[in-house]
Amino acid sequence: MQKEFDNLILSGALEPAGIDSETGEMLYSFTNKLKDVSPELYNETQKMINREIMGLWEKGFIDVDLMDDDPMARLTLKASDPEEVKKLSNEERHTLKEIIRICSN
Repeated sequence: MQKEFDNLILSGALEPAGIDSETGEMLYSFTNKLKDVSPELYNETQKMINREIMGLWEKGFIDVDLMDDDPMARLTLKASDPEEVKKLSNEERHTLKEIIRICSN
């Protein structure tokens, strides 16, 4: 597993994205090169992200106009309510945190 991880970094498909403020662990993000370097991982990652975004949408943390040609996720007020965010699973909180980070850039 470590070898595949290292290969993704060396190929430019994975890059450091920061440090998790809660755990101190290094965070990484995929680059556009992932699609070419590992199409299977790219497809699985896209499916996972779409499932997580749909879950956050269903719970009212983000708003997505699915009728748009290029749907964009927008944060709702619920996404900034700490009590509501605490109700999410760890995975959902991580996804929401990533969406917030991306929207802040």
